[in-house]
Amino acid sequence: MNLFTAAETTANYASAGAGKAKLPISKMLVLGILAGCLIAFPSCVTNMATYALDNNSTVRAISGLLFAFGLGMVVVGGAELFTGNTLITISVLDKKATLAGMLRNWVFVYIGNFLGSMLVSFICATFGWLSAGGNALAAYSMKVAVGKMTMEFQNAFFMGFLCNVLVTMGVLLSLSGKDGISRFIGAWAPVMFFVTCGFNHSIADMTYCMLGLFAKGNAAYVEAAQAAGVAVESLTWGNYFLGNMLPVTLGNILGGVAIGFTYWFSFLRGAKK
Repeated sequence: MNLFTAAETTANYASAGAGKAKLPISKMLVLGILAGCLIAFPSCVTNMATYALDNNSTVRAISGLLFAFGLGMVVVGGAELFTGNTLITISVLDKKATLAGMLRNWVFVYIGNFLGSMLVSFICATFGWLSAGGNALAAYSMKVAVGKMTMEFQNAFFMGFLCNVLVTMGVLLSLSGKDGISRFIGAWAPVMFFVTCGFNHSIADMTYCMLGLFAKGNAAYVEAAQAAGVAVESLTWGNYFLGNMLPVTLGNILGGVAIGFTYWFSFLRGAKK
């Protein structure tokens, strides 16, 4: 069979997660920056592919089809993604990693993801990429950012929870494959679902929001956004961190921990006995 069973995949991740928890901080940061970039690129792709479309269902379907390749690049490329690493819960429950090691990984990988997302967002907003369509891409990117920053806290939290249930399932399905195609498809399908549904992924939202924040520094982009009816005044770093990052990140953690516990309980708990 060209796939690992669910039990084998869970056991494999328990060992892999233990290794992640013990990585040097320098590697966590560098591989975290790489993952931040690898998720930022499909975020930019979805904005570029949909900025001229009006039908929301079409926008979501196209975004889901395109964005979903990002997780496959992260998993197969060996990068470190915070949302996927919530599965280190499996390693902790299986006593192969410590709680402190897991939290250490989360903190430094999250910082790396943030820096990678910021790098791509800053370059795109500063060096003309957002000027596509007579600045229509900038206006659309700012509209997307405003929408993500102004969600009600509980809505952002639970959309983050549902998102990471699917992302962590994507990680496990990807790791169950024994060849490149299987691993990409395993990662692609659940991510396509969450993007099409409009759930919130903290690392993707870093790029979506920072594109809008950096675009606000360009008068021409602001003018285009205001002409399109975008509430540019809502694009603040305070709204970004408190209105999006905090609730979405907490929701992502709960979703990932829930899947990690489910797989540990179902396939590893008591297995040694």
